[in-house]
Formats: sequence, structure tokens, C-alpha cells
Amino acid sequence: MDEDRFNMSLRKFLKQVGVTSQQQIEKIVREGRAGDAASFRVKMVLSAEGTDLNHTVEGEIETG
Repeated sequence: MDEDRFNMSLRKFLKQVGVTSQQQIEKIVREGRAGDAASFRVKMVLSAEGTDLNHTVEGEIETG
């Protein structure tokens, strides 16, 4: 395995996930689809085709 190539590819993927996820969350908040509460729960599920990877991260985002 080429460690440098792997790390660059992984970082590129994670950057894409972070940027696009933030954009989608900001969109629902701006459009009022997150409700009137001061926060809302979120969940991110990571899987990898052809593997048994199934990783879930849950959290809360405060809106005000």
C-alpha cells in the first residue's frame, strides 16, 4: 500500500464529506426545516462497500 497516496485520498474524501455536510445542514437551518428548537440531533453513518465498516457518529447542533 502506498501510504502517501492513501492518506491524500482519505483526506480528500473527508474534506468533501465535511464541506458538503456543512452545506446541507446550513441549508435546512436557513430554510427553517430544522424546527424552532435551539438545537437538533444529527447522525452520520459511514459504510464502505465490500467491507463490514459501519460507523455511526451522533451529536447535537445548536442553532441559537
